[in-house]
Amino acid sequence: QVRLVESGGGLVQAGGSLRVSCAASGVTFDMYSLGWFRQAPGKEREFVSAISSGSTEYADSVKGRFTISRDLAKNVGHLQMNSLTPEDTAVYYCASGRSTREYSYWGQGTQVTVSS
Repeated sequence: QVRLVESGGGLVQAGGSLRVSCAASGVTFDMYSLGWFRQAPGKEREFVSAISSGSTEYADSVKGRFTISRDLAKNVGHLQMNSLTPEDTAVYYCASGRSTREYSYWGQGTQVTVSS
């Protein structure tokens, strides 16, 4: 059984930093991709970042501010978020799949709130 559990969300002031994490069981990030998505109130879920086989992808809106990484020994993924703005406020979800184009497994999400 695959399980993805996000943690690390919270409230931060604009300009601050936060790191969200994704602990995986039932899949290993050396074989499966890790993706981060977010959904703000009243908006559709959007892609944030992904990593697979060492290559990374970022949405234009977070490029240069967010960094995705994996700790393969612990099978945990991270999304380091710097220079946060209120527009980054959303529920952040991690996902995993056979590629960065197809995600079969999703976490329950963690709330990130950036105050102005």
